[in-house]
Amino acid sequence: MKISFSTPRLRKLFTSERRLVRAYGAVGACKIQLRLAQLDAAGSLADMKHLPGRCHELTGDHDGHLAVDVEHPCRLTFIPADDPPPTKPDGGLDWNSVEAITVIGVEDYH
Repeated sequence: MKISFSTPRLRKLFTSERRLVRAYGAVGACKIQLRLAQLDAAGSLADMKHLPGRCHELTGDHDGHLAVDVEHPCRLTFIPADDPPPTKPDGGLDWNSVEAITVIGVEDYH
């Protein structure tokens, strides 16, 4: 899957192991790199359903966003890169058609 970042600053952070460790600690940085590698290797978002990390859609204030577990309580959040996102006939997100995402960040939205 193609991965982009919402800002140049975020791209710089997420592509530098040193900066990730400084921002999220060694364990958090390792988990973030793992999740990004899993997303990169996935053919579509549907592939993420079969991996650890609990990839899921968000609701409420974060409607339209998705998240994958990093280190409790933080999640890597992202959106489908397509505008508008691909949908199924029932209106839900078509996970099989999402082949590119934009990373928004790592957050505790609870």
